[in-house]
Amino acid sequence: MTTPVTERPPKPRNGWKAVAVLAVIAIITIWAGIGVDADLGDIIDNWGNATGKLVQLMQPDYWFFPETVDAILETLQMAIIATAIGAAISFPLSFAASRVTNPNRAMLAAVRAVMNVVRAVPDLLYAAVLVAVVGTGALSGILALIVFNIGIIVKLVSEALDSIDRGPQEAALAAGGTWIAANRSAVAPQIFPAFVSQGLYTLELNVRASAVIGLVGAGGLGMLIDNVRTFYKYHQLSLIILEILVIVLALEMLSSWARRKLVG
Repeated sequence: MTTPVTERPPKPRNGWKAVAVLAVIAIITIWAGIGVDADLGDIIDNWGNATGKLVQLMQPDYWFFPETVDAILETLQMAIIATAIGAAISFPLSFAASRVTNPNRAMLAAVRAVMNVVRAVPDLLYAAVLVAVVGTGALSGILALIVFNIGIIVKLVSEALDSIDRGPQEAALAAGGTWIAANRSAVAPQIFPAFVSQGLYTLELNVRASAVIGLVGAGGLGMLIDNVRTFYKYHQLSLIILEILVIVLALEMLSSWARRKLVG
């Protein structure tokens, strides 16, 4: 009785490609590190100083909590206002930025070009410019977040529009409806769950972003972080970081619950 010969699985022929890709990535990384004068020795030399700061960050000053309440409330208020206004502006712009819902190619190209510019500018730069225009405080932060939100929501919702089922829309147009009427009756109900989901996601982003744009004077916890950091009060800074973490996690849980209830 002959023993059946088991065939060995063929060796992958593209192994050299993976090695080549990894080599290219390594070369680019080393080149970039040399270009920015990255020196791992600095981490070793300054590790003692960093250890002291990390120890302080691991010991939050909970007695500082009453001083942070106003900044926390201002951060949440900024995020809610910016999300509501940004979402309201973004909804019609999303229809104008989708080739499925906007038959005017010139307008489509113009809206997409403007949105590309809006997304290309960092939210921190928006905040810095608006602080110089309207002054420090929550107003400049809200305006910066609104622009930041419009760029995100229009991008995500317009891409969702590009992949919807066009059957109901085409039926509405064939029945003699205008593009606006067809989009309102046939497309808006399909895209609304995705719009709500992206709006809740943006609300989460706004809480994080408000802590960053506040560093340039745009209100919220960021301004408090800048004041504490200036005087090297790392125990208090640790408490603020912990508060941001708790707020973001709670908001994420709330958003997940709202998505299940509203989106289904």
